[in-house]
Amino acid sequence: MDDRWRLWRRPVWHTGLSVVLGTILILTDFPLVTRDAVLPGPVWARLPVIYALAALQLLRDRRPVLALVLGLPLGGLDLAMGLSLPGALLLGDLVYSSVLHGSRRASRVILGVALGFMAVMALVSVVEGDTLRESLLIVLGLVPLPVIPVWWALNVRQQREVAEAERARADQLAHIAELDRVAAVHAERSSMARDLHDVIAGHVSAIAIQTEALLTMHPDADPERTRLVLRSVRDNSLASLHEMRAMIGLLRSDRPDGMMAPAGLRDLDRLVDSARAAGVHVEVNAVDVAELPAAVDLSAYRIVQEALTNALKHAPGAHVGVELRRSGEVLLIEVISDAPAGPPNPAGIGLIGMVERAEAIDGKLSAGPCPRGWCVRAELPLEEP
Repeated sequence: MDDRWRLWRRPVWHTGLSVVLGTILILTDFPLVTRDAVLPGPVWARLPVIYALAALQLLRDRRPVLALVLGLPLGGLDLAMGLSLPGALLLGDLVYSSVLHGSRRASRVILGVALGFMAVMALVSVVEGDTLRESLLIVLGLVPLPVIPVWWALNVRQQREVAEAERARADQLAHIAELDRVAAVHAERSSMARDLHDVIAGHVSAIAIQTEALLTMHPDADPERTRLVLRSVRDNSLASLHEMRAMIGLLRSDRPDGMMAPAGLRDLDRLVDSARAAGVHVEVNAVDVAELPAAVDLSAYRIVQEALTNALKHAPGAHVGVELRRSGEVLLIEVISDAPAGPPNPAGIGLIGMVERAEAIDGKLSAGPCPRGWCVRAELPLEEP
């Protein structure tokens, strides 16, 4: 009930106010626009016409065109009785509402009718007026009645449409900003997942493979070998803890000053020793790889780390050659295993992470079978993208 009253409250107030003011203006014989009447009659005879026009105010918001169509005969009747000020105002309000709340097509039709009315009145004023002054008075007295409500409603409608367009644009911008935020969060999560994989997977995989090899050995078979493997397990554990601490500290802090330096090619020897302790024969040829940009240094280290980890998991006992060299403004990385890789892991993200690492600094990476076994090749630009 409250919702229905809210919809009808304003039209009811308009109707009631129109009835009261119209009655006062008619019964007090308020000066009319014209006293020339085709249907002369008593003043009170105008009241039913005014009341009917006032009742059409109930439809001005919800059915404005229908209200105007029903109001035109009443306006014509009021004009025949001698156009009254309440009748002119009520009919003008119906014209205004039709242009403002009606469809675009209805607004154009009403505008055309108003322009046609102006042309007809101009012609009538020329024909009926004895002098130029009389013709001008006729035009000024009759033309504003439909023209002013149409002009006013068109301006209000235009401003309303502009406001709605700006509101829709703001909503679209907010939606785009939300999509950008979601994409940024997704990208950040992917980056964190890749970094976490690089930090954990390499070291933990090496630890798992080394301990598995150690369990298959007899404790007294090769004490020196056992100590070497245990030392490598300890080094991998400490390195994993060190990199995890650095990563967590970086995520917690807004100021990277004083944080532990991330891994880089300076740690390549430790990475190679860990792979050798796990049973992979690794040969390294690193030429002129000092003083690399930080992003390239980290990416190169992670790519080599993931390539050796894959060799440990999929080609144990293989001979792996690691070559790093500058070629102009590009760092070339080649990791070649002489043993074919095992079946790929559908859930693995190692190769995907390597490709993302290279592409993040505008580089490129390829991995797959080659004549010598399995080859990982990366080209990382040394200049800032």
